[in-house]
Amino acid sequence: MSNATYTPPRVWQWEPGNGGEFANINRPVAGATHEKALPVGRHPLQLYSLATPNGVKVTILLEELLEKGISAEYDAHLIRITEGEQFSSGFVEVNPNSKIPALMDHSTQPPQRVFESGAILIYLAEKFNAFLPEDPAKRTECLSWLFWQMGSAPMLGGGFGHFYAYAPEPLEYPIDRFTMEVKRQLDVLDRHLANNCYMAGDKYTIADMAIYPWYGALVKNRVYNAAEFLEAHTYTHVQRWADEIDARPAVQRGRMVNRTWGDPSEQLHERHNASDFELRTQDKLG
Repeated sequence: MSNATYTPPRVWQWEPGNGGEFANINRPVAGATHEKALPVGRHPLQLYSLATPNGVKVTILLEELLEKGISAEYDAHLIRITEGEQFSSGFVEVNPNSKIPALMDHSTQPPQRVFESGAILIYLAEKFNAFLPEDPAKRTECLSWLFWQMGSAPMLGGGFGHFYAYAPEPLEYPIDRFTMEVKRQLDVLDRHLANNCYMAGDKYTIADMAIYPWYGALVKNRVYNAAEFLEAHTYTHVQRWADEIDARPAVQRGRMVNRTWGDPSEQLHERHNASDFELRTQDKLG
């Protein structure tokens, strides 16, 4: 039905298959669709994820912790969301919302589940006392920007990204609506970063790790192929900040974990040991 003639019914009815690229996995109810236990590796931290922006936040933090010499070894298990693996009974036990990433910490008794990427970042930063400022004012600034990202990304991902890149057909009104908001968000970041090295001031924190996989990737044309459309080059302070984070070795590793697309040398489907980055990328496994 043409969008111009559509009138919402009195009661909405779900039509499977209606919804664009991810229609095969979208549904209006929660819960498991099939029985399957999650794998458990040998490290205390077990991550179940995919290298989407939300997944990359967590693998960047874990690799940054290891880069600092902190004992935060982890297993990263691949969850193929396009195949509905997030609806397994095992995954739903860890995250009843069936979204990646999800974390199990087996160093506690009983093991602690953590879901929602922002909650995982805070949990790990507090557990290892790193990348979250101790000073109350700086901590508050860091958390304010972290929650800014959590509240803003649905407009970027679920809004702009869906209608610009994934919807069954391009529609002017939603693309205009969400483009306006994404450009406003980029301007918020650009104005802030004009006077700050990082999101919480002069120190790199979990706020940067949360925002970078979305907005850093956006201005570097890694998501939605929309940099030209958004005139991303004009946000010069966001570009500078993204370049600095791009150069961090831990970030380069974190972006590879649970990645299943792009250059095979930059894909590490599952991560179980530090040596996997050298030995088990897809170009080596074929």
